[in-house]
Amino acid sequence: MLNSPLLRSLLLSALALGTAPLARAQPSDPPPPSGWGLGIGAGWQRPAYAGFDNKTRVLPLISFENEYVRVLGLGADLKLPSLGPVSFALRARYALGDGYEADDSPVLNGMAERKPSFWLGGAVQWRTEYAKLSFDVAGDASSHSKGTEVRFGVEHDFRAGRFMFTPRAVAVWRDAKAIDYYYGVRPEEATATRPAYEGTATTNAELGLRTFYGISPRDGVFLDVSATALGSGIKDSPLVDRRTLPAVRLGYLYRF
Repeated sequence: MLNSPLLRSLLLSALALGTAPLARAQPSDPPPPSGWGLGIGAGWQRPAYAGFDNKTRVLPLISFENEYVRVLGLGADLKLPSLGPVSFALRARYALGDGYEADDSPVLNGMAERKPSFWLGGAVQWRTEYAKLSFDVAGDASSHSKGTEVRFGVEHDFRAGRFMFTPRAVAVWRDAKAIDYYYGVRPEEATATRPAYEGTATTNAELGLRTFYGISPRDGVFLDVSATALGSGIKDSPLVDRRTLPAVRLGYLYRF
């Protein structure tokens, strides 16, 4: 029930609700078949900003994969030639969860809008018998923050009948430009209760567990839970009052 590469790709598209995908096919998998996948997912995530309501989103999940491209929700890969168990791709991703408008929270009154960014870069994955290692580097192609992001992740699949359990650990580094844009307070935005703040480069650490149940070779359901510990460059911002951000995602996926 879990041996379809495209069905696993559909599972990954669900993570576009809030996280970047890490897993790909196993080293022994054949090349992924061409095809489409559709589904629906819901995601709940606690924002970092003070005074924000917890965000719940319901989104359609769309996936397409062939020998050359992989489209997963809000992200897309252009596949490059692989070297054995090491694969390469050019990656584009829209970060829907970034940014805010001033009326999103009383804490942000008088702040200028911060817009979500379109990130463009490269990704490398090394698939081993014991784990899948992922390394991504991307820049803000929309030029909102002009920042840079680096991701490193490790995960492994455990199968039990129709279930697949995938624990993961991810470190996400963003440079000072990205942190200052989304969490900084400009001098003209400062108030008596909101001092000016210049963001610094920081690293967030995420732990998560993805559970997938294969209903048939073509469809299944998933549940993903995670917690992200914020780095000091974000925690120190006067716009932020949280240190850890939990998230839950669930959904249904079908491939044609």
